[in-house]
Formats: sequence, C-alpha cells, structure tokens
Amino acid sequence: MQFGLSEEQILLQDNVNRFLDDNTPLDRVRTYAEGGEDADIWAGVRELGVPALLIPEEHGGIGLQPLDAAIVAESLGAHIAPTPFLGSAVIAPTALIAAAGDHDDLLAAIAAGTHRVGIAFGEAVAARNDAGIRVSDGLVNGTSMYAFDAEADSYLVADHNKHLYLVQADDPGLTRTHLVTVDKTRRNVELNYDNVAAQTISTYPEVFAAALDVGRLALAADTLGAAQNMLDQAVEYAKQREQFNRPIASFQAVKHMCAEMAAQLEPCSSMVWFAGHALAELPDEARVTACHAKAHLAEVGQFIAKTATEVHGGMGFTDLVGLHYWFKRIGANRQWLGAPEFVRAEAAVLQGI
Repeated sequence: MQFGLSEEQILLQDNVNRFLDDNTPLDRVRTYAEGGEDADIWAGVRELGVPALLIPEEHGGIGLQPLDAAIVAESLGAHIAPTPFLGSAVIAPTALIAAAGDHDDLLAAIAAGTHRVGIAFGEAVAARNDAGIRVSDGLVNGTSMYAFDAEADSYLVADHNKHLYLVQADDPGLTRTHLVTVDKTRRNVELNYDNVAAQTISTYPEVFAAALDVGRLALAADTLGAAQNMLDQAVEYAKQREQFNRPIASFQAVKHMCAEMAAQLEPCSSMVWFAGHALAELPDEARVTACHAKAHLAEVGQFIAKTATEVHGGMGFTDLVGLHYWFKRIGANRQWLGAPEFVRAEAAVLQGI
C-alpha cells in the first residue's frame, strides 16, 4: 500500500499554489493587514472550485474528502492567504451535510462562493465567563467572544450544549465588533446578539463534533504549510547571509537549528494525511487523530516559528522580511478551536485514559 497523495491531489495543490504564488505575494498580504479587502483573492480561489471541495455534486460541489481540504489549507497557510476558507469551505459545509436537513440552497451558494459563512464555536470549545449565548423560541441573545470571518454573510453558532444555529449577519439585532488580534492575515469579530433570529441546524452533539474535527484538521494543515515556509525561508537566508566571509549555513550551530526544524516537521505531513484519511474512512479513529494532529502541529509549529526567526537574527523581527506574519498565524492556529493542552485532554477522554 502506498501512503501518500494521489496524482489528482498533487495537481490540486499545484494549481492552488500557482494561483497563490501569483496573487498573494507578501506585499499583497501587507495590504490586507493594513485594512485592505480579500474579495479578489477569494474570487480567484473560488474560480479554482475551492469553496465547493467538500460539498456533494448534487448541491453544486465537487464532493471531495477532508484530506483534499487539508491539502488546500496547507497551501493557504504557506502563503498566509487571507481567505474565509476555514469557515465557508470546511466547517460550515461539514456541519450542514452532517445535519442532513433542507440546506440545498445554502450549500449551493457556499459551493459557488457567493455566500460566506463565519463560525462562532467559542461557547462549545472554550467559553469565557463574560460571554455566552441563550437560545429560546428561535431567538438568540448574548455574546460570542470570538467568531471567524469579519465579512461573513451568516454565522454558524454553537451553544454550550453543542447545538448549532445559523444567524444572518444583516439581522438588525446582530452587532459585529472587530477584534484586534496578533494575526493580521485573517479578521475576526465579537458577535453580540439581541433577539437575533436563529435557524436551528442541529441539536446533535455528533454534528458539532464532525464539524469541529475537520476544522481542527484544516488548522493543523494550515500550520504545516506556514511552518514549512518558515523553514524554507530560514534555510535560504542561512545560505545567503555571510559572517566572517562564509555563509552562516556553514556554521554547525545553524546547521543543527535547521536540521532540528526539518526533523520535527517531516513526520507532520504524514500525520495530517492520516488524520484526513481517518475522517473519511476510519470513523473510530477520526476524532482522536484530528485531536492529535491539531495539538502536535501546534507545538511543532511554535518551535519552528521561534527557531526560524532566530536563524534570521535581527532581520527576523523586521517587517522587511515579514516573518512575523507566519509566526503570528501559527500562534493563532494554536489557540483556535482548542489549545493543545485542551485538545490533548479531549483525546485522552476519547481513548479512555
């Protein structure tokens, strides 16, 4: 048995990488970070069929598997691309399909890339004391402290019971407050609800779990791509930067730093691939592997972000090189949908430990 990507998956990743190489250079990311829009990037990604990846063909989608979404997420992370991929193309379609309700029109709009769905799962993952939502008689009140995608058309909201609801961004009772976070490559908001109409999507925790698992896989893959890019930049810089009339790549200490980064990152691709495979084919292992992939990539990504910056020396802290965009994206991924300590504890419970 060959454990690796198929020719079709390699072609998918190559196509996404080519588009991102041409359309999301560092200067374009800086423009977004300084207040620009992501509509042109999302439009190009949409032309590649990315929003339709996980949506069945009968709803206008492509009908691929979680591993395919992870492949795209890896490319987006490598290019620190500002897109609503996590919510609109991964978590929302998974939840809507698992809920098995009448969501044909919404799925078709998501597949076409004309409707963006943000995600507000904080209440069910890591709620804060000063937040919380209450749903009664089809209306939601309260606060979601952290929601993905500031420009979403609607939001998929989870409560503490892991029930899922859909609210419209233009509801007069919904207020979005933009959050200032370390990661400038994606925008997030706080949602305040005042009798906001809520469409019930699911009251089954299993549906929430399915969406959470594939979201964690996508975040792990995003970190994998970002970390690989930081490693590549560190190696290239070490080859070019000279001290004492020789490249710093020839110094044993720098060699060890780069080798350690490579050694820690190399197995992570297989880990992400297996987690994606398990979500589609091994239901008994799916949740545990998604947890382990998310937690492990968070730790490895943090190590590589720190070490790659150290290889660059003082230049690693400048905006000229821009390493901080990858560094901060990896840091945000570490916390989103559960910090590694939280996710490992969840995996332990799943394994009966």
